[in-house]
Amino acid sequence: MKNHSYFILATFKIFIIVALVSCVRNSEKGEETTTKETPKTETGITTQVENYLESNGEITKDGGKGITSLKGESWASFDVNIPEAGRYKFEINAAAESDGATVWMEDYIENKDGRTYNVTGAVPVSNNKTFTISSKDGSPLNKGVHKMKLHLKGDNVKVDWFRFTLMKKHQITPQNLAQKTDGKEWKVVWADEFNGEGIPDTTKWTFDIGNWGWGNNELQYYTEKRVENARQENGNLIIEARKNDMGEEWTSARLTTRGKVSFLYGRIEFRAKVPVEKGNWAAGWTLGDKYVDELSWPYCGEIDILETVGYELDDVTGDGKAHASAHSGAYYFKLGNQPTGITDVKNMHDEFHIYAIDWTPEGMIATVDGKEYFSYDDTSTELAWPFGQPQNLILNLAMGGGWGGQKGMHESAISQKFILDYVRVYEKR
Repeated sequence: MKNHSYFILATFKIFIIVALVSCVRNSEKGEETTTKETPKTETGITTQVENYLESNGEITKDGGKGITSLKGESWASFDVNIPEAGRYKFEINAAAESDGATVWMEDYIENKDGRTYNVTGAVPVSNNKTFTISSKDGSPLNKGVHKMKLHLKGDNVKVDWFRFTLMKKHQITPQNLAQKTDGKEWKVVWADEFNGEGIPDTTKWTFDIGNWGWGNNELQYYTEKRVENARQENGNLIIEARKNDMGEEWTSARLTTRGKVSFLYGRIEFRAKVPVEKGNWAAGWTLGDKYVDELSWPYCGEIDILETVGYELDDVTGDGKAHASAHSGAYYFKLGNQPTGITDVKNMHDEFHIYAIDWTPEGMIATVDGKEYFSYDDTSTELAWPFGQPQNLILNLAMGGGWGGQKGMHESAISQKFILDYVRVYEKR
């Protein structure tokens, strides 16, 4: 269990399960006895794994004191009652007899789209044959009963219990700005020029936290209010990913206006420089305010205004590609039909460029330095056009993952920086 000082713990009361059990297992050297105890916690939903609902037949119960995987891939399903929407720490008490064993939790196993919602990422299991608690932080979970699968990878992986503990309550956004789009000239209605010092303005931004993989098997741990990862400096916002930092493979930051302000229509504009080394994934984008957990997406809508990946940038010239996309229930990756625009941009690394989206009730147009390269205007149904509902802004720098890490990681890079001069929202007056 990592002792991150920026954890925020909830104070609601829920039932706590405390169990003390003993496990006897045979080793090659003879009989060994291990005592396992579910530690007390101030707040958490603890599940004893032997109480599973169903399995794939590749696990066995250890005399009612846990489960053991029999082959390389196995799973057991559970109903987990989440008392409050928010971001959760996932902990599991497990042991393995060989290297490379992992577990992960799948949410909404009966979802209508046939998707696999991995809400923890791969959690390593200690190979010292002793029960050890491993964890991942930040899993988004909505209130209610969740049908989940605990996946075990590795032979003879033993699990006693798993637990979800609330780190941060889901924040309802109190203010929505609806921009006029039928005027003559664009005027700024909201902005952050990043002219301060130190931590970004917390009246405008919330920090997302954790290392659960963010639905893309990303490597970074997003920290909260940590200047090493997000700071105002010389009139810019610097989001810095740092390797081998705080006991994590990478740390970084993800800022969002969720819980502060959301936007409907207008021009949204970023002036930015992006990192160049292979393995990074920098983004300025919007996400529907209706997002609570992974089941919300893509129905809540997502507009990618600025997306780049390091492996598409030239290390010497900084030339690369900018991507803009619109994700909805009718158009997204599982269907293989998400509308996307791609354009070449000169020296994205050392020179600032302006990335923008003009968003109206009739559609949206993306530009780089005023040059149009993407448009989307299917407003025919709510599935195709969730963009008649408010969206919040997100700025983040991810490392690795399904896209950023598609061609590996830059081996010698220890720091990556996403630099923004400003973020502005306009309306036409």
